[in-house]
Amino acid sequence: MALNRMAAALADSSSVYERDNDPEFVRLAAPSTLKTVEMLLSQSPDHPQLLLTACSGFTQYAYGFLHVEAEVKAADAATAQELKTRATKMYQRARGYCLHGLEVRHPGLTLTAITADPSAAVQRTTVQDVPWLYWTAAAWGADISLSPTPLLRIAELASVRALLNRAKALDEGWEQGAIHEALIAFDGLPPMLGGSAAAARADFDRAMELSERKSVFAYVALASTTTNAADKKKLLEQAVAIDLTTVTTRRLTNLIAQRYARALLSASR
Repeated sequence: MALNRMAAALADSSSVYERDNDPEFVRLAAPSTLKTVEMLLSQSPDHPQLLLTACSGFTQYAYGFLHVEAEVKAADAATAQELKTRATKMYQRARGYCLHGLEVRHPGLTLTAITADPSAAVQRTTVQDVPWLYWTAAAWGADISLSPTPLLRIAELASVRALLNRAKALDEGWEQGAIHEALIAFDGLPPMLGGSAAAARADFDRAMELSERKSVFAYVALASTTTNAADKKKLLEQAVAIDLTTVTTRRLTNLIAQRYARALLSASR
C-alpha cells in the first residue's frame, strides 16, 4: 500500500512539472525524483506505475535538459557532445523501462517481438497503453536521432513508427496532439525512408488543431524537416511568437521547445 501511494505521488509529479513555468527549477528538481523512482523500482521492478513514470520522466529530462541544451550550446563542440552522450544514455535508460513496462502489461510483447514484426506485435495493445506506446517511441526515436551512425539503425524506424501509429489509431487526441507532433519528424523523413512532406504537413495541421494552435513543439518539429531556409525561419519565428502565458497544459515542454527555436534562429543568422 505504501509503495502504491508513493508511486501515485511520483506519477503526479510529472504533471506538476509539466505545468511549471520555470525550466531551471524543474531541471534541478527532476533528478532526485527520478532517482527515487529507480530506488523504488529496485524493490518492485515490475510496478507498472513506477515503470511508466521512469519511462516518461527520463525521456523528458533527456530531451529538455540535455538534448536541447546540446543544440543551444552547439558552438561549444566539446560541451555539446558531452550533453548528447548523456542524453543518449538517458534515452536508452528510458526505453528500457518503457519496453519492460509493455512486457509486464502484455507478456510476450518484447523488444524481439516488436522488431521482428512491429505492426503485428503492437496490435494487442489497448487505449490504456497509449502513454506506453508514445513514450517508448519518443525515447527510441530520440536515441536513434543522436546515434553517431544513424544509417545503421534505419531498420529500427519501422518499430518506432508502428508504436506511434498504433497510439494514433487508439487515441489520436492524446495530450492535445502529442502523437501527431512526434509523427511530424518521422513522416518528414526522405521518401526513401517512408516519409513525405505532405504527410508531415498533415501531422502538423492536426497537431495544431488539437492544441488550439499553441503547440510550439509542432512548429519546431516541422522546421526540422524542411530544407528551405525561408520556410524554416518562418516556422521558428511562429514558434517563438506563441504566448505561453495562455497555455495551462504541457507548458514546460513548450517553454523548452521555444528556447530551442530561439537557439536555431540565432544559429541561422
